[in-house]
Amino acid sequence: MAYETEDQETQYCFPNINSSCVKGKRSIYEYIVMYVFFSLLSAWTVFLNLLVIISISHFKKLHTPTNMIILSLAVADLLIGLIVMPIQAIRLIETCWYFGETFCGLNSIIIGVIFSASFSNLVLIAVDRYVAVCHPLLYPQKVTMAKMLMCLCLCWLYYSAYNTAFVINNGYFDSSQRTDMCYGDCLVMMSFSWILTDLCMSFIFPCVIMITLYLRIFYVVHQQVKVINSLMKGGKCVTEGSVKRKSESKAALTLGIIVLVYLLCYIPYYICTLTVNSSTTITVLEWTVLTNSGLNPLIYALFYHWFKKTAKHILTLKIFYPGSSLINIFTEHEL
Repeated sequence: MAYETEDQETQYCFPNINSSCVKGKRSIYEYIVMYVFFSLLSAWTVFLNLLVIISISHFKKLHTPTNMIILSLAVADLLIGLIVMPIQAIRLIETCWYFGETFCGLNSIIIGVIFSASFSNLVLIAVDRYVAVCHPLLYPQKVTMAKMLMCLCLCWLYYSAYNTAFVINNGYFDSSQRTDMCYGDCLVMMSFSWILTDLCMSFIFPCVIMITLYLRIFYVVHQQVKVINSLMKGGKCVTEGSVKRKSESKAALTLGIIVLVYLLCYIPYYICTLTVNSSTTITVLEWTVLTNSGLNPLIYALFYHWFKKTAKHILTLKIFYPGSSLINIFTEHEL
């Protein structure tokens, strides 16, 4: 990729192709700063989510239905840091798409699958916490490891098929359907019907489910905490079941923070893609969504003692000790 020495000379993504897009101009300083920043952001996201994946995979005490959703969410966030961030960073910095038309379509499928799977994981978290908090006696029978793993697999498979159909239907692999685009660009070209379908399937419907369930969860949590506190003030013995319900409530609140952070990142992006024409605004919001993938492990570190302990074991290589997967990493009632 050659850089122009004269500011007046127009620079093209592919100088030997007549239909090439015009390449944006940046100084060498801008290139260096942007590449270093996005490389560190990508490495940070991969590193933190890898800690979560290793923790839940290695330690047997963490093999619970709820943690399987967290594991799936961490895999999606890892893929964002490993694949999506580097490609989108190169596209942003170079202002050109250098990976060809075929990979333009594949990249769109990958991004669609990862983000859709992340949202479906958030819905599963909401459902899981709803059953655990609102119907605690039914939770062991209704939510098992086998059922949760099946749900996660179905979510990934469904959204893989959905996003593949979405990309093919909108002509990503057929350049004849995109005659208004210059060579060196990779734009999302959607019909209005597909925009409405995608908005409902990938955003509105999951949001309605999550918000509805969490409103119910927070109401029940509030009532349970009031009962437990009144028992403690009255000097009455707090049963093990009450303590467990308080633990479930704490877990619901912690996971609720993750859902809230996701929504705060996603909602402005979806709204602006429909109402704002400014490419700069959409780019900033897009990277806000991508950066969110590195925030979840920080939330775990703040609220989950087990994550701090397992991360310490991993970083000090104690996971290679015999029987390390069987150690008790809990010091209190928590997920």
